[in-house]
Amino acid sequence: MPGQVHVFAPAAHRFDPDGEDGGLHPAAAPAGSRVAGKRRRVLILVENLPSPFDRRVWQEATTLRRAGYAVSIVCPTGPGCDKRHEVLEGIHIHRYPLPLEASGAAGYAVEYGSALTRAGWLALKLFFTRGFDVVHACNPPDLFFLIGGFFKLFGKKFVFDHHDLCPELYEAKFGRRDFFWRLLLRLERLSFRTADISIATNESYRRIAIDRGGMPHERVFVVRSGPSLERMKIVPPQPALRRGRAHLVGYVGVMGRQEGVEYLLQAAQRIVKTYGRSDVHFGLVGGGTSLEEMKALAKTLGVADYVTFTGRVPDAELLAMLNTADVCVNPDIANAMNDKSTMNKIMEYMALGKPIVQFDLTEGRWSARGASLYARPNDAADLADKILHLLGDAELRARMGAAGRARVLNELAWDFEAPKLLAAYAALWPRAREQRPVASPESP
Repeated sequence: MPGQVHVFAPAAHRFDPDGEDGGLHPAAAPAGSRVAGKRRRVLILVENLPSPFDRRVWQEATTLRRAGYAVSIVCPTGPGCDKRHEVLEGIHIHRYPLPLEASGAAGYAVEYGSALTRAGWLALKLFFTRGFDVVHACNPPDLFFLIGGFFKLFGKKFVFDHHDLCPELYEAKFGRRDFFWRLLLRLERLSFRTADISIATNESYRRIAIDRGGMPHERVFVVRSGPSLERMKIVPPQPALRRGRAHLVGYVGVMGRQEGVEYLLQAAQRIVKTYGRSDVHFGLVGGGTSLEEMKALAKTLGVADYVTFTGRVPDAELLAMLNTADVCVNPDIANAMNDKSTMNKIMEYMALGKPIVQFDLTEGRWSARGASLYARPNDAADLADKILHLLGDAELRARMGAAGRARVLNELAWDFEAPKLLAAYAALWPRAREQRPVASPESP
């Protein structure tokens, strides 16, 4: 029926409790997940966040395991993820410490070099112990092709999971196109050339894999970072988070230079100081290299009393803040990196039925559509005006929030993306794919 919300429900699976770490019964496993009666094994490499904190990586890992693959993850340690080895939901997680959380170019060279060395050592140990058939590398950095390429010499497959545009990310952070920018272009191309398949987070990334990376279009699969409805739950608001004020504006994300949190704070200053609105509070959830800098900026702008910085917090606190918010904001700076990137926060806001204000960027508009108002790029004053417009119209907020949640339920939730991930994996073993048909990648 027109306008009806249909929630995707995956087909029921039969589990084999006697399989390694549990998993699908062989009859229910998709093509490619088993060979000669044994489960294929996947090693996921990630550097920028620990598992299971990295939401996209964890959704991919659990999807693969439930589909019959044996999964290991190599990642850094982090707050709440300090154990060097643990098994969660049948997934073996091996963590390594990083010497620092970089902010400058020299720091990134040290961080990424250390990550490559430590991840490579753990991968080598796993090769001789638990074993793997696939190296699934998530960038940044675009260096894990060195590990994947090495193990291809032993017949292993290499999957490049393209999370960030590293040349554009470098330009966004440092404002220049120099030797290191050109080096990142070269490393990106080598990653694509080494990969048996590439996974793109949206169509913009898919075009880059084909046009800039030189990958055949049939080897590039779009798997968006759809929110998990099991995780992004609507829960009762907590009025105390408003700090005695009538309205709460919510934000979740990294506190980094390219995230545009300074624009949100400048918008808060306009709302509080220029318009004299003492009834609006701002709740900012997330950690990062610029967290202390943003706290200092809030004081400088005279809005520190109107802003709560939570830092990195458990899901329960994140959900409390977002469910209490009247409006959620994505202030990502308009640049080449953010224009082509799909931001998890947008779809998480939508999953919770929250109206959004963001700068007008290509992929941000594609994700949110009618669930968002779009401010002029990098214009804090217009961002503030759009926030106030929504705060003043409860009916509009309700209508936009409902539209966003319906889009997630009908199109964007992870349940719609999981089959695309499994289709990509089936393409690693064409013979198995021919025996048991699976969905094709998105058309170019």
